[in-house]
Amino acid sequence: MVFVAAQLCAQQSPSSNTVGATNPRLHLSTVRGCLNGERGNYILIDNNGMVYVLKGVGNALDKQLQHEVEVQGKLLPGSVKTGIRQEKSGSNPADTIHGVDGVPLQVSDVSKDVRVVDKHCKAADQE
Repeated sequence: MVFVAAQLCAQQSPSSNTVGATNPRLHLSTVRGCLNGERGNYILIDNNGMVYVLKGVGNALDKQLQHEVEVQGKLLPGSVKTGIRQEKSGSNPADTIHGVDGVPLQVSDVSKDVRVVDKHCKAADQE
């Protein structure tokens, strides 16, 4: 009887791990900082000066520029160069002036995953 119970427990363990692995919300990170950028190229600079390039947001965050925001998303490997300038913006370094490297942060749902914390960005020395 004990042997059967041990087998049952051993069989149930993999299924609980599989359920966790298929839940896309388990591997999300929340980053808080100042939103900057233009025309669909958004960067978030946290209080430590770390730069995150927001992916999957389109042009939806223009009204939140220069606001302190909290963004939930999936950190992607590597870094991305993005540009911030009035004339031209893009991920091609040749198209950018004031280009910055940042960690890509993939956002699934802008309306749920981006939240305004304050209408003004705080300077790092005000923390």
